[in-house]
Amino acid sequence: MLGRSAFLSAPRIKCASSRQESTEAALAELADSLNQPDVGLVVVFFSSHYDTEVLAKTICRYFDPSTVIGCSTAGEVGPLGYTVGGITGFSIHRDDLAFEVGLITQVSQFDLHTGRLFAHQLKESLQQRVDHLPPEAFFGFMLIDGLSRREESVARAFHDGLGGIPLMGGSAADDLRFKESWILYEGRCVKNAALLLVCATPYLFHVFKTQHFVGGGDRLVVTGALVRQRDVTEINGCPALEEYARCVGLSVGQLDATVFASYPFVVRIGHTDFVRSIQKINPDGSLRFFCAIEEGVVMRVANGIDMLDNLTSALEVVAQRIGEPALIIGCDCILRHLEARVRGRLERVGQLLSQSKVVGFSTYGEQYRGLHVNQTFTGIAIGSGKRL
Repeated sequence: MLGRSAFLSAPRIKCASSRQESTEAALAELADSLNQPDVGLVVVFFSSHYDTEVLAKTICRYFDPSTVIGCSTAGEVGPLGYTVGGITGFSIHRDDLAFEVGLITQVSQFDLHTGRLFAHQLKESLQQRVDHLPPEAFFGFMLIDGLSRREESVARAFHDGLGGIPLMGGSAADDLRFKESWILYEGRCVKNAALLLVCATPYLFHVFKTQHFVGGGDRLVVTGALVRQRDVTEINGCPALEEYARCVGLSVGQLDATVFASYPFVVRIGHTDFVRSIQKINPDGSLRFFCAIEEGVVMRVANGIDMLDNLTSALEVVAQRIGEPALIIGCDCILRHLEARVRGRLERVGQLLSQSKVVGFSTYGEQYRGLHVNQTFTGIAIGSGKRL
C-alpha cells in the first residue's frame, strides 16, 4: 500500500531500450538498465520478431515479484528515439505509483456491460487501497490487440467503467505484417486480449493527445461498407480505391502505405476532427481502415500541418501543465512514423521524443478518453512535482 510519507522526491523511474536481435540478449540488456531497488511496475514494448514465449517468461523472471506488462509493436520509442525491431520500456518504484491491472481475453466476443464492470472493479479496488488520494490523482492506461477490431467498444466500456478517470492507450502491432499482435501479462503473451492498468499517484500528470491533420477538400460519403471488417467498398457511389486515388491526385498503382500516411481521412465529431486512416488495399479493391467505419459517414481527405511543430507545441503545453516530465508513456500511430520517414523527419521527431522522456510504441491505433483514433499521438506525462 502507498504510504503518505513515501513521496519525498521525484518519482523513481528508469527508462531503457535495446536493439539486440536475439530475444535473450535484448532482455538482458534491457533488464540491466531498468533494474532498481523495489520495482513495482515494469512496462515493455517489443518487436513481434522476438520469441514471445521466451520474452514473456524471461522478462518476468528478471523482475519477479514485480508486475510486468506490455505489448508487441510496429516500432518502439524510447531513449534511442525511434527504433524498429527492438524493445523499450520503463520501471517505476513501488512507492511512486499504486495500480491495479487486469486482462480481458477473447476480446472479439467483448460484452460492453462486462467491460464496464471490469474497469469499475479495478478502480474501486485501487481507491480502497489509496483512499487518501483525491480523484484527480487517478488515470487509466489500456493496451489491446490491434488486430481484434474491437478497440471502439472496449475503449468506450473502459472509459465508462472508470467514471471520468482520464484514459489513454494503444493498439498492439506486429511490424506491419497484420498477422498477430500480443499483450504481455502475468508471464505470457496473449492474442485477442485487452489489458487495463488503473493508476494513482500524488505526482502531477497530464493525459493528452495531438494530431497534425485537419479536414479539407470535398465531402466524401461512404456509400458501401463491410462494418465488421472495417472495409469500405464504395465512396460517393464509386469504387472506393478509385475514388480515393482521384481525391489525392494519384493513380491506383501509386497507392501504398506511405500515401495512406500522408493522406488520411478525417471525420468531424462535434467541433473536432478525428483521423480515420487506411490500413491496406484488399484484394477485391476495397479499403481496410484502422478504425470502425460505416455507411453514411461523411469524410474529407485531410490537410497536414508540420508534424514536428505540432508535436513540439503539444509537449510545450505538457511542460506548462506539470513542469518537466519524468516520463511520458506514448502511443504513436505507425502512420506517423511512416510519414516522418518519407518527409525526412524521422530522426528529428525521434530525438524530440527521446529528449522529452517518451517511452512507448508505434501502434495500430490509439485510444483517448473512450475514443479509438488514428494517426494520433496519445500520452500520459508524469511530472516530478507533487500535487499541493
